[in-house]
Amino acid sequence: MPVRKLKEFLDAHGVKYVSILHSPAYTAQEVAASAHVPGRIMAKVVIVDLDGELAMAVLPATRRVVLQDLRELTGCDRARFATEEAFQTRFPDCEIGAMPPFGNLYGMKVFAAESLRQNPEIAFNAGSHTEIIKMAWSDFERLVQPQMASFTT
Repeated sequence: MPVRKLKEFLDAHGVKYVSILHSPAYTAQEVAASAHVPGRIMAKVVIVDLDGELAMAVLPATRRVVLQDLRELTGCDRARFATEEAFQTRFPDCEIGAMPPFGNLYGMKVFAAESLRQNPEIAFNAGSHTEIIKMAWSDFERLVQPQMASFTT
């Protein structure tokens, strides 16, 4: 089931988007292939624990998070990947691992990879392992207001 909260938010802000259904896929690169979306615009969400505070790291499916870079960027003492147990209750309307990169809807800071800005569009999981949303990068940036940074390899 798609994330109703996200679609209502996008509709309320007059955002044009496309919802794409695809066969079940679980990694960002599998999702990109299944939905026929280039990996560079397919964003994955990695939940990180920054000194005990959960945040979203949003990056292209083709990249990996460098925790040391996030730690330096935020000035925190400890940066690590959050466990599913630590964040699953934060996303009651999502399947685990299919959270959309809208931390503002879930009370989380969002750090987005600078490389995502190079594309006019962004695509991401819509709360399930069988649906993505594709929309303009400019709309995403305007609505989410992520902190842009370089923290990927």
